[in-house]
Amino acid sequence: MKLSRTVIYAVQATLQLAETGSATPVPCSQLAADGRMPERFLLQILRHLVTHGILHSTRGVEGGYTLDRPPEKISLLQLIEAIDGPMQAEVQTGDKQPLPCEAPLREALVKITNSARESLDQVKLSDLMGQHAS
Repeated sequence: MKLSRTVIYAVQATLQLAETGSATPVPCSQLAADGRMPERFLLQILRHLVTHGILHSTRGVEGGYTLDRPPEKISLLQLIEAIDGPMQAEVQTGDKQPLPCEAPLREALVKITNSARESLDQVKLSDLMGQHAS
């Protein structure tokens, strides 16, 4: 499985927020500087996380971002799908007529994808805390 840089930045930012343990909002500029991430790109990522109910955004001079729920209630699957969309099995041959192997291949990929989704859903943000270098 390969994670995009966007997903990695999302994980980094949420880990930073989780590890602050503060209810005080953290500005995007601080998250970007502390996590060595490009601020403008991170801002887009944080907006996705707000839209998906992972983060809460507070506007104004004292504004910034906080976790919307405890780290043990945020899964790696939720972070990945907030950024990349739902994980699903795909078989694309480009042919108008399906090849004989497509149905069994699709069935196998669905099982693998479901298993991966279950595994990723079991990994919580709290499991990753303290295991990264900021």
